[in-house]
Amino acid sequence: MARNLNWWTRKLHRWGAIVTAVPLLLVIGSGLLLQVKKQVEWVQPPTKKSAVKNETPQQTWANLLTIATTVEEADVTSWEDIDRIDVRPSKGIAKVQCVNRWELQIDLTSGQLLSSTYRRSDFIESLHDGSFFSDGAKLWVFLPNGLLLLALWGTGMWLWWIPFAAKRKKKQRTTGE
Repeated sequence: MARNLNWWTRKLHRWGAIVTAVPLLLVIGSGLLLQVKKQVEWVQPPTKKSAVKNETPQQTWANLLTIATTVEEADVTSWEDIDRIDVRPSKGIAKVQCVNRWELQIDLTSGQLLSSTYRRSDFIESLHDGSFFSDGAKLWVFLPNGLLLLALWGTGMWLWWIPFAAKRKKKQRTTGE
């Protein structure tokens, strides 16, 4: 029985490693970039701070839209071009994230544009979870890949244990225990 289990464990481990290679490389590479997104400006722009913080914001939604339309790279003409707005009252700013992944950081007191930079972290995150390809790929490729990776961990642990168990068994036979 154990010999058959060991054979199947090796087969699963060998073929599972091949099947998961490309998706796993994508998940590991993107995961490493996401781990350092706050330290690497290329991944995500650093959050600026307003000179005046924790005050009542002076900018309205309409003002934020008007300011965003003045930034050529952001390519904003209406609310449809804005993905989300992240308001940070403690830092006195609003991050306007555009559909084209451009990020604008606007001072909530003065309305001054503090930063205008391309934001790659959302794209990298969509690669990491598979949603970049499609919801189907996320569910039918990346989820099974994660389950297979869990199986690889289990078979790897079993394959790691086999020599120790064999040595222990051999020692018991030679000492007569």
